[in-house]
Amino acid sequence: MLPLLVLIIVFSFVLLLIRVLKETYRPAFSARVAMSCMLLFTASGHFAFSEGMTMMLPDFIPYKAPLVWFTGGLEILAAIGLHIPKLRKITGLMLVLFFLLVLPANIYAAIHHIDYQNATLEGDGPEYLWFRVPLQLFFILWVYLSAIKG
Repeated sequence: MLPLLVLIIVFSFVLLLIRVLKETYRPAFSARVAMSCMLLFTASGHFAFSEGMTMMLPDFIPYKAPLVWFTGGLEILAAIGLHIPKLRKITGLMLVLFFLLVLPANIYAAIHHIDYQNATLEGDGPEYLWFRVPLQLFFILWVYLSAIKG
């Protein structure tokens, strides 16, 4: 829920700030700034809550902690890549793929009641997926409209 709030609040703030300063709207730019802020926010969780995030990966996946740190690093690189014109579309495509690839980890975490922040098995459970799956699709649409198409 917090990543969605970061996305919406930053988008609204940047959109209105540009409107006041430049007397125009730049929704695609505002959306990219917001996505970058959200990615930096979520990347910080990969480092702050790495123990819990490793619990989100099934046992058959090796090197869980380095994988969690690597994906956090990818989010940081994507946050930067969204603002480099020559890299924007490839970054957008990479983010779409990333959002698709992390969805199974979120599903696994929900099914196993994983609370990644506290590294416990007392998380929300499968009902969380009613929010999480549409949220992933929303993030994909956001990236498509602001970075790939926009």
